[in-house]
Amino acid sequence: MHIRMKLSLTVGLVIVVSYGITFYRTSAFQQEFVFTQVAQQARMLHQQVLMTRKWVSDHQGLFVLKTSESPVNPFLDTPDAEIFDREGHAYVKRNPAMVTRELSLYSREQGLFHYRVTTLKPINPANAPDAFERQALLFFEEEGGDEMVKILQEDGQQVLRYISPLHVEESCLECHAKQGYKVGDIRGALSTTISVEWAFADIRANNRMLLGICLLTIVVVGVVIFLLLDMVVVRRLGRLSQAVERFPESDDFENLGRGDDEVGRLTEKFQELAQRLKKSQLELDKTRAHIYQSEKLAALGRLAAGVAHEINNPLGGMMNCVKGMGESPGDADMARRYLPLLEKGLRRIGNIVSRLLKFGRREAVQYGKASVDELVRECFLLLEYGLKDIDLQLDLHLGQPRLVDGEALQQVIVNVGLNAIQAMPDGGVLQVRTFEEEGRMILEFEDSGAGIPEEQLEKIFDPFFTTKEVGQGSGLGLSITYTLVARMNGVIEVTSQPGSGSCFRIVLPGHQADEA
Repeated sequence: MHIRMKLSLTVGLVIVVSYGITFYRTSAFQQEFVFTQVAQQARMLHQQVLMTRKWVSDHQGLFVLKTSESPVNPFLDTPDAEIFDREGHAYVKRNPAMVTRELSLYSREQGLFHYRVTTLKPINPANAPDAFERQALLFFEEEGGDEMVKILQEDGQQVLRYISPLHVEESCLECHAKQGYKVGDIRGALSTTISVEWAFADIRANNRMLLGICLLTIVVVGVVIFLLLDMVVVRRLGRLSQAVERFPESDDFENLGRGDDEVGRLTEKFQELAQRLKKSQLELDKTRAHIYQSEKLAALGRLAAGVAHEINNPLGGMMNCVKGMGESPGDADMARRYLPLLEKGLRRIGNIVSRLLKFGRREAVQYGKASVDELVRECFLLLEYGLKDIDLQLDLHLGQPRLVDGEALQQVIVNVGLNAIQAMPDGGVLQVRTFEEEGRMILEFEDSGAGIPEEQLEKIFDPFFTTKEVGQGSGLGLSITYTLVARMNGVIEVTSQPGSGSCFRIVLPGHQADEA
């Protein structure tokens, strides 16, 4: 997943969590606020109703003109339930409970709120408690509570139910003394119901608005961050990544741009690093070329030391011929016999020197057609001095000329050959095989020497690793051989058993020109 997508999703998640917490707390706060305010309103209404009831009770009831809408209270068992004036007009008495009920009907018609008196022992069945009121009345009588407030669902609407006990006062005994009540008893309770559907509707509307703002914020912030990251970070990092991939083949950094931010400083540091790497690579190439040539000259020195006696032999014979001819200057027959011998000796010395010079010459790396088998033969002619006690067995089957780096391959053959010769100081068998396998050229060098311990097999190609005594090797021969084979897009493998000899296997591509 791209960094811009990760950051956009992360910021979106943070916004969702933040808005979620805000949404939850705001919604809870609104509900708590509505509950608190409506509960306070219910308490005020409760007090107003209580004051109205007390006023009616203190004045021994309220008389109203008897009409069809104001009949006699059938539950009022007092002599003055109905009275008449001098003109014969009838008046009916309204006690506090009746006044409370009729005022509640007025408020219910207005759709604001309603309230009523309820009791566990109703005289009027209409005053029987519902489930909430029964729970509250039992709570008041058993635990002495003074109010109960709840939000309930009634008729598909949210309502606040408030109920508080009604205590018997002195003025109440006129009607309720015969029922066994005394001052301070709980006669019943005044239950108030206030609709809060409008408030919760507003809360739901606010929640929808907050949700819409949240979604819009997530989309806007996500798009802005996505585009900003793409422009400020991703594109610039993409160009920097492409420059890294092209380096060192291409060092064109013009399109990377500059900047004072972190990406700009990273770009500048990369360019500085690229320049240092190029400089280091040039120095490394020079050093490596010098090391290659030094090792080659070291091998040449070892070869020269080994073939010195090869030159001394013909030189000795030639000196005898010259001495004999000097002692008998007029002996034509001796001259005829000695002159061909002198020519043969000189040619042999010339061939040896020529091979040494050819091996020591520093040539540019280039591919050309050459016979691999012939290169093997020439190299082992140079190594002939070390093969006195070694049975060299050549099994060469790459007769057709191949496109190879002749100079590099020559050095590889000499290095591996020298290594094999030095592994058999007391003589042995050295088998050299060349053949083609699956379109690849194979060169194998198998000796019957002491072999290589298993713990040293992984180190033999390391620079300066050697098990030879001082003066017998620098430890660079096999390391350079490994590098040269890799430069020719090949691989070198070695298998060895201590006491049973070693086998070096060099695998080179069959079409070196294509690889070059």
